[in-house]
Amino acid sequence: MKSFGRAFVLGASLTLAAIAGGTAQAADYPTRPITAIIPFAGGSASDVVSRILFERMSRSMGQPIVVENRPGAGGNIGSAYAAKATPDGYTLLGGGSGPVAANVTLYKHLDYDPEKDFETISPFAAFTIIVVASNKLPVNSLQELIVYAKAHPGELNYGSVGIGSSQHLAGEFFSQLTGTKLTHVPYKNIGQYVPDLMAGQVPLGFQWYPNVSAALAAKGAKALAVAGANRLDVLPDTPTTKEAGLPDYIVSGWFALLAPKGTPPAIVDKLNSEMKMALADPDVRARFQQQGAETEYLPPDQAKKFISDEIAKYRDIITKAGIPQIE
Repeated sequence: MKSFGRAFVLGASLTLAAIAGGTAQAADYPTRPITAIIPFAGGSASDVVSRILFERMSRSMGQPIVVENRPGAGGNIGSAYAAKATPDGYTLLGGGSGPVAANVTLYKHLDYDPEKDFETISPFAAFTIIVVASNKLPVNSLQELIVYAKAHPGELNYGSVGIGSSQHLAGEFFSQLTGTKLTHVPYKNIGQYVPDLMAGQVPLGFQWYPNVSAALAAKGAKALAVAGANRLDVLPDTPTTKEAGLPDYIVSGWFALLAPKGTPPAIVDKLNSEMKMALADPDVRARFQQQGAETEYLPPDQAKKFISDEIAKYRDIITKAGIPQIE
């Protein structure tokens, strides 16, 4: 019993020491630059809003947050790289709804598990989906689009930046809700899609504002509805889907900040707190809105549930759509 008592005291002491060490580490954090992996190309919508957030967090935390773009395989390459990083708070992932949620179902094999390999700090941005149509398409409202699509099953094409992207799945979700049959046309990048949208070759899209802002400004396309609870500041005259008669069509592409599994809870909490403060900055909110994005924030426990719920949501959409898994 004496040896057991000594072992128990020693174990408890080591545990307390580890907690104290972790707390001290978090109190000093960060003492050097932080790297944020963005699994998409530089200049993309995710890259732009991430840099806006990180710039503000860097000023508050006293250390730069350096963005490292690692695009490829729908965001999987950069996400897998971040998952294997040392869990010390100095390598983070700016993950999106594709690699963190949809790809769990879409891909046959991932080199990471979003729920098991990451600590979720918080979602931070949501790009409300905008239903856009070429000016060459003879529809001027969401209800006219539904009627037209039902009268031309399978003939109406919509474009996205790839299979399993939030724009692709937003189109599938629209089809499921409205009982229409649309044809998906994937592109390697948004720059290839926009001219086809304006020309009427691929006359429909379920897109983020930055992806179609040029087409809208040039009057080559029109916004029929925004699939969010509120109208967008950049499109004040475009009704919400609820106002347009399709209230259940609420969908967005989102981005979240994550850290490798095992990152000390105190560091996760500190990053969450710093993000909350940054997102409350009116300048950050205004710059997000200029990009067609809304700020989002959740405490860590709710953020974890958010990821689980999104994985389940996208699993349902992908399964119902019969989208084959990507090898």
